[in-house]
Amino acid sequence: MRFHFALTLQALWTGVCQAAMQHYPAAAWGHYDVCKSQVYSDEGLTWDYMACQPEAADMTQYLKVTLDPPNITCGDPPETYCALENPYMCNNECDATTEELAHPPGLMFDTEGRNPTTFWQSTSWKKYPKPLLVNITLSWNKTIELTEDIVLTFESGRPEQMVLEKSLDYGKTWQPYQFYATDCLDAFTMEPKTVQDLTQHTLLDIICTEDYSRGYVWKNDKTVRFEIKDRFALFAGPRLHNMASLYGQLDTTKKLRDFFTITDLRIRLLRPATGATMVDENNLSRYFYAISDIKVQGRCKCNLHANSCVYDKEKLSCECEHNTTGPDCGRCKRNYQGRAWSAGSYLPIPKGTANIYCECFGHSNRCSYIELLNTVICVSCKHNTRGQHCQLCKLGYYRNASAELDDENVCIECNCNPYGSVNDRCNGTGFCICKEGTTGPKCQECLPGYLWDNGCKSRVCDNELLRCQNGGTCISNVRCNCPTGYTGLLCEKRRCESELGGCGGPDSGQAHLTPPSTSRLLLLLLLGSVLLRGVSCWPAVL
Repeated sequence: MRFHFALTLQALWTGVCQAAMQHYPAAAWGHYDVCKSQVYSDEGLTWDYMACQPEAADMTQYLKVTLDPPNITCGDPPETYCALENPYMCNNECDATTEELAHPPGLMFDTEGRNPTTFWQSTSWKKYPKPLLVNITLSWNKTIELTEDIVLTFESGRPEQMVLEKSLDYGKTWQPYQFYATDCLDAFTMEPKTVQDLTQHTLLDIICTEDYSRGYVWKNDKTVRFEIKDRFALFAGPRLHNMASLYGQLDTTKKLRDFFTITDLRIRLLRPATGATMVDENNLSRYFYAISDIKVQGRCKCNLHANSCVYDKEKLSCECEHNTTGPDCGRCKRNYQGRAWSAGSYLPIPKGTANIYCECFGHSNRCSYIELLNTVICVSCKHNTRGQHCQLCKLGYYRNASAELDDENVCIECNCNPYGSVNDRCNGTGFCICKEGTTGPKCQECLPGYLWDNGCKSRVCDNELLRCQNGGTCISNVRCNCPTGYTGLLCEKRRCESELGGCGGPDSGQAHLTPPSTSRLLLLLLLGSVLLRGVSCWPAVL
């Protein structure tokens, strides 16, 4: 909660703060607010994928708060408290049955700046010397990445001993974030340090600080911080201008990423402010815890695969992109597993790397990563699909224009007629490539002048205009049945013309020429001699 101070007091405090504290730009983590955008490539309009994350927000509006012990809140029964700085000012009441006097845990997260100041308050230390121990657990049931300092504002003096703890497994185990004490050696046997004592190599060290456990004079002495941005500055520079260096470390160092990641926070209050070295046992109503505000700034951890986080049914979850799923986008969607899942990358700045996984449109549940090409291909595409992403139809099938790419019926069989088509393939509209004389979408019909006979064959004869020759008969208009000795489409050729020896050979099918006998040869010679003599005796004709 904020008080209004005099201008001179504010100016004085501003000077002190500027001397002791770094100032950082508000948008220290960058944006990475777009997961994908449409771009034009050689293949046309396509998607360009980028690393993305939700915007940072006040995460206290999504948490569940638990107190241990459960009855540690004041007001049941009603109680009167004294001011720490004035043990005789005992007019503060806490009554859980009266709204104006109640101090429930929800007041640690209400709107700051209300007048009078609202705050949660514990019971007093009436069981002294038994320790007044309180655990305040903040749970999100979701992994959160911290982006700003954690700030607690106390209304009763800052605790003399306190531990801030974190959990990464939803409260199953806890690790300390930082110890706070007026005397670190006495309280935790630790040397006191500040965040300015850390280096890049010791950033993950757990320290005890005495900076936030002393008494207070004005408002800014009421706060206890866990410095997130001072730790970022060890890599990004004093004003967080070199974010590439920080992003590179977050990409490559899991322990560093995990250091700034939580599912739960636990504030362990071990000893209230006493304002002195000795506890006033005669006025224990001075000692209690009161917290007016807790700030936890961060974002849903989505592993750079989502740019928005939704709060539904009291639960945060990422709206995952890049074919990932799960509350943190921590695994591949069904049918999109290409290689081992990994988070996105902040690098190269400014878009990062999305690490897109295999997209098979539901037609394959197995992919193969080809390291040489740095690409993933779908294996064993189903539903008659093929291609790197099962986005094409296999040969003999064509795309169903009315179906989406992830529809099981996206590819329709061509069903080309095996006798009428050149092959079993068709074009994008399902029309097959037909042989000569064949037509129709599936090549199942004949053009004029052709007849179907396990395919379209041209008309040969009809016993009218196209007659078979040499005594041949027309069979079904597609062929002539030729008599022995003739062949050809219309029986127009003698069979012997295509045989060995031609039509004069012994196998020609024609009548053989009998060789003349010797007596016949002598008779022919004699006849020829007589004829020659007769000619020579005839008188010349003038």
